[in-house]
Amino acid sequence: MAQVALKGVNKSFGNVDVIHDVDLQIDDGEFVVFVGPSGCGKSTLLRLIAGLENLSSGEIHIADRPVMDLPPSKRGIAMVFQSYALYPHMTVFHNMAFSLGLQGVSKAEIHERVEAAAKILQMEHLLDRRPAALSGGQRQRVAIGRAIVRNPDVFLFDEPLSNLDAALRHDTRVEISKLHNQLGATTIYVTHDQVEAMTLADKIVVLKDGEVMQVGAPMDLFNFPANEFVAGFLGSPKMNFFDGELVSGAGSNSGEFKGDSLHSNGVRLVSTNKSNGDKIKLGIRPQHLVIDPDGQLKGKATLVERLGTETVIELITESQTTFRFASPESLDIVNGQDVSFSFDPASAHLF
Repeated sequence: MAQVALKGVNKSFGNVDVIHDVDLQIDDGEFVVFVGPSGCGKSTLLRLIAGLENLSSGEIHIADRPVMDLPPSKRGIAMVFQSYALYPHMTVFHNMAFSLGLQGVSKAEIHERVEAAAKILQMEHLLDRRPAALSGGQRQRVAIGRAIVRNPDVFLFDEPLSNLDAALRHDTRVEISKLHNQLGATTIYVTHDQVEAMTLADKIVVLKDGEVMQVGAPMDLFNFPANEFVAGFLGSPKMNFFDGELVSGAGSNSGEFKGDSLHSNGVRLVSTNKSNGDKIKLGIRPQHLVIDPDGQLKGKATLVERLGTETVIELITESQTTFRFASPESLDIVNGQDVSFSFDPASAHLF
């Protein structure tokens, strides 16, 4: 296991800056997920750690040693890519053993490492097959096994589940989580899927346009987002936002909000630099709304999605603001129906 430290990391391609002054500390044994929309720089940041891209400026340390001038093979990392990148003419065994052979590892140790990795991944029976005879999930397990046999200081995963269907993504995600618990290795995982981020991570790094928006434990980011972007990105369905103004509370930790049809006090004020009278947004998660005939938030249902585990209703207010309500119950609500809601100010946010 090893710590990974990024200090003032910047990366530009020509005149285009893609990574902006990133400082990040990843502790021994942590499972850290880089998450954000396409083009936010998460894969580029991973490639900088791996040594597949050169820094424009800054420092990267792995296991307390600077690695900026080291090639990927000398950094103590093993990387699992989105594409499996398996050799089609080799068996599973030889795909997993190939890098060890290049390193001059003895045949006896190669057999020991490959068989140990295959046992961990429960694929001992696949060692004599070629990639063409494997399912997508099995190929991804081979790619993971190829990383395990190297006994790296740090595992790097670059969107490893993107090529799998929904059921296989879930199963493989569970396997990766169990694997991390078993090996206890420092792991950095890139995804655009917030479900993967929330379920796998000890710590999430949310990126936007090459900048770190917030770092923290999954539920800390969910419950206490540092800005509107993080609040809207994490959570499904996404957080509702309502325009209004800050009536009072400037400079404090909570404020009073007033919008077209909403008035609430004692709401967590995220943007503490706001002044009274400034335009702000009230954020409420769909799960935190409560159907209430006397509620001040009123909307007309425009879409009802019954998903089995929950019901998601899209509504529109008189001022044409769209919002969503989510409930674990199967609700008897139809399109065109007027519904009123209340909410606990303690579960809302002001941005």
